[in-house]
Amino acid sequence: KQHEITKSQAYSLIQLANSADTLLAEGQLQPEAINNFSKNAFVETAKAAPEVQKLVSEAAQEGEQITRREVKQLADQWTAMNSELLPEEVKEKAAGGLLPPRHLAPLIKEMEKLPDSHLREIQKEVANNPDVDTVKNLTTDARNLAKYLDAAAQVQTFSKGVVDVELALEEALRLDCLNTTSELVKQAANLEQTVAKLYTTWKRLSNLADRLYVDTGASNPHLRSMLNCLEALTNEVIEVDLDDAGENMVRLKIMDE
Repeated sequence: KQHEITKSQAYSLIQLANSADTLLAEGQLQPEAINNFSKNAFVETAKAAPEVQKLVSEAAQEGEQITRREVKQLADQWTAMNSELLPEEVKEKAAGGLLPPRHLAPLIKEMEKLPDSHLREIQKEVANNPDVDTVKNLTTDARNLAKYLDAAAQVQTFSKGVVDVELALEEALRLDCLNTTSELVKQAANLEQTVAKLYTTWKRLSNLADRLYVDTGASNPHLRSMLNCLEALTNEVIEVDLDDAGENMVRLKIMDE
């Protein structure tokens, strides 16, 4: 009896086969060890760094059952012990089992996004206090810092004023409001991008309305009625209701210069 499979299931099977072929072709995995893998573990192993693939394959060939969880654990261990971003004191704690690699891997991931100038304080803090709580807090700080720096580089409005984003960052850190500040800058970047997209869409809509007006005449009252109705969106002042009842409206004036 034949069974139909969905497109996503077919993709998963192809991905699984490709992952197995990759590991076998590279000689890191013996065919008899394949049965020690779960389906997801194959895919995760194929995505991992070559060094992690070797560790996973060795574990499988020794008879261990490999699931996605085991792959992640080995990947975290390798990352924690080999990252140049972590101080030696922290690596020693991890090697001694006093600091779980699963907490260090997310910190390393966030630190990789930061420029060198912002790494020193994080490295100093984690070296002085190599414990789980400190690592978790620093991971959050590094994530917010990366988000802030990425968004600040996108905000064009900053270039029109006298804004030193680095000094603003120092103040946010001192006041312990980096999360709020990074979210503020991120939303500013989003708003600029939204406005740019709004203008492009408005321009396109206006041009289409003008073209349709020329192509139609009084003998096409329904098309003309449509165009008249859409003037609320094609005029320089755009009017949009914020609710179905029409009790709240936003008006935006576009000054096309």
